Order: sequence, then structure tokens, then C-alpha cells
Amino acid sequence: MKNPEILVTPLSVEDILPLAEAGADAFVVGEQRYGLRLAGEFNREQVQKAIELAHSKGKKVYVAMNAIFHNEKVAELNDYIRFAEEANADAIIFGDPAVLLAARETAPNMKLHWSTETTGTNWYTCNYWGRKGANRAVLAREVNMDAIVEIKEKAEVEIEVLVHGMSCMFQSKRSLLGNYYEYQGKVMEIENRKMQKNMFLHDKERENKYPIFEDENGTHIMSPNDICIIDELQDMLEAGVDSFKIDGILKSSEYILEVTKAYREAIDLYFKDEELYEDKKEELLAAIEEIQPPNRPLDTGFFFKETVY
Repeated sequence: MKNPEILVTPLSVEDILPLAEAGADAFVVGEQRYGLRLAGEFNREQVQKAIELAHSKGKKVYVAMNAIFHNEKVAELNDYIRFAEEANADAIIFGDPAVLLAARETAPNMKLHWSTETTGTNWYTCNYWGRKGANRAVLAREVNMDAIVEIKEKAEVEIEVLVHGMSCMFQSKRSLLGNYYEYQGKVMEIENRKMQKNMFLHDKERENKYPIFEDENGTHIMSPNDICIIDELQDMLEAGVDSFKIDGILKSSEYILEVTKAYREAIDLYFKDEELYEDKKEELLAAIEEIQPPNRPLDTGFFFKETVY
């Protein structure tokens, strides 16, 4: 068994060093023009700074290029990939084959992580993208624990799994809320780092609130609960899952820091002595529950049951 990577999505450059000290091994950064649902907006200068800081602590940085690209942006891909390579990014995250083809042309030695958040549901698909050039596959949020273990056993690439945070349930390229406000004769400012955290879809039947925000990529409707699997990591640790992702979207820097510390402790305890982890895991879960926003209950997503949102 090997110690898995803890992959974190920081809100800003200022989060890099504290998160590195808290136990993060790698970071996802980028700008919304090329990356989907980023916890923080990083322009090129900030991406470079984040990489410098992370590398100074022996950590990795992956640049997000997992947006859905239309024709008008395709011509920009080579330039952004060239920038990521020159900035010494450790990998590029992609979902669109256009990014893979552009990377072959511009930076053939750049590592690529395939991530669509929806179609990584079996080891055949993971290996397909591996044979096309990806070094890692990010599994869909809807995959259960048994399937994750089987995929890892048969995968020819690294496997990444979301272990903490919210999931996207719906995305539209259209500015649905912006169009609605415009129809009413109102103006709504759409800026990724000023996400409207008080916008929700209300499901009275299930008593759920679904967070909504808009950015350059359109409208995103998120899950009403946060996945938290800190007390059920054994099977994935034993299987050798390569990367555990903590998604900080719509969370504070302080929250992400504390969650990172908790997962670092959980993983380290497991590899020191599995019984230590068993004895402490409920306490670690309780510590996260204490800082959890009251409108964001924790659950285990699709890991053990067919969650219906």
C-alpha cells in the first residue's frame, strides 16, 4: 500500500503555504475561462506564484483546463498549455479531447489528468484515455465503493476520487439566472470569486437547498449535501487509490484548512497503525461536523448507496 495524495482546491495564492503545512500534497488552480467550478480564480501571475510556493514545499500543482470548449476558444488552448508548461505545472486537468490534441502539439511531455466528473465510471474508459495519453483518471461522483476498488485493481492509470465536498448536479452553458434577472429589468453581477452564496433552489418535498452560482462557463447547480468519507477510507487506502480530492468550492479558507488537517491525520494514522485510525475516525468526523455549515449536511454520496438528490 502507498500513501495517497491529498489534493486540495485553494481559494487564493495565500492558501498555498498554510495548506501545504496542513498536509496537502497537491493543488488545483486555474481560471474559469479554461477550468470548471474552481474554488478560487487564479490569473496567470497567480498560477505562477502558486506553483513556485508549492514547489518550494515539495508539493505539486495541477492547472485546470477541464472546461467545455467551443470553437471560439480552441485557438487559445496551445497558448495556455505553453504557459502552464513554462510555469512548471505538474499536470493539466482536461476533459475535452481538444486539450489532449493541443498538448501533444505544444507540450508532449506534460502530464495529463482526464476529468469529466461524469463518465469515469469503469476501468475500460479510464484505460482508454490512458492509452490516449492521460496519466490519471478522475472517477465520477456516482461510483460506489466496490466499483472504485475494482477500477483501481484494473486501471493502467492513476485514480483520483473526491472524498470531501459538494458535487455538481447540473450545468448549462447559458446564463440562466442572469437571463432571468435581465428579463426582470435587473442587473446581476457575475464574477467567479464573488459567488452568490445565498442563491438556492428549494426542494420543499425533500427539504433540500441546492446552491446555484454562475460564472463564465454558465450556470451550475450543486448538491445539497457535502460528501465526507473520512471515517470510511479503509477500502480505498487498501486498494491503493492514488489521489483523494478535497473540493473547497463555496467554502472558506479556514474550513478547507481544517478539513485538510483532518484527512491528513486520518491517512497518517491508518498507515501508522490501522487500529489507531479505527479508534480516531469517529472523532475526526465529529470535528468536521462541528465546522460544517448548518445548511450543508454531510453524507457519503454514492459510496454505499444510490443517493438521490
